[in-house]
Amino acid sequence: MNRITDYPLLVFVVSFLVLWLSTWIGRSAPRRPGKLDSQSREDFAVVLPASLTLLGLIIGFTFSMAGGHYDQRRSYEETEANAIGTEYLRADLLPAAEASKVHALLSRYLHQRILFYSVRDEVQLGQINVETSRLQAELWSTVQAPATALPNSITALAVSGLNEVLNAAGFAQAAWRTRIPNAAWMLMALIAILCNTLIAYGALQRASLSIPPLVLPLVVSIAFLFIADIDSPRGGLIRVVPHNLLSLAASLR
Repeated sequence: MNRITDYPLLVFVVSFLVLWLSTWIGRSAPRRPGKLDSQSREDFAVVLPASLTLLGLIIGFTFSMAGGHYDQRRSYEETEANAIGTEYLRADLLPAAEASKVHALLSRYLHQRILFYSVRDEVQLGQINVETSRLQAELWSTVQAPATALPNSITALAVSGLNEVLNAAGFAQAAWRTRIPNAAWMLMALIAILCNTLIAYGALQRASLSIPPLVLPLVVSIAFLFIADIDSPRGGLIRVVPHNLLSLAASLR
């Protein structure tokens, strides 16, 4: 199911509008320039930097989380390419008929895995997953027959290699489903809104504005855009390109 963070540009537009609105609300507070007493000024001087620091820490933590998920997806793509390539070689240990069939099935399976990393359409992705599951079942039945008829260490290598192929695909799909929790997004948005409101209100009470009112909303919105882009496996510009799988497909051809 798609969510708003699957569209980084939409995240940028919505967050900028919301943060700009919070700035406007802060500047629309009752005008009392110069009327804050010393105690209120001291309290405000503590609350605002603390809020900005917390916002920065949460943005940094969330960016680190998104970067970790991206690295994990890249790592599993490499693992999957290695597993498929290894099983392609181990298939030669099977009888000639089964080895030939496994080679053909692995070539088709490799094509489906490349598509998994490349497509963006959810309907097409569903079709790819169905075809992948069918090929996995056919591969297993092809390897299972000689392994059952001739249970020895040679056929066991082919079975073990196919098991690694199936596991690698499962790990990769799980990594692509791992996203930044919605609660983290809501927490970041709430703190960003409060920070923008506080800055605008404090500038109003001092009858001065040290920075343009749109700077912080723009900066925070760009940060949200960057995080959403990295966190979205299919919706952003920063995506995992299956270089290893493509290289393997070229070598098999």
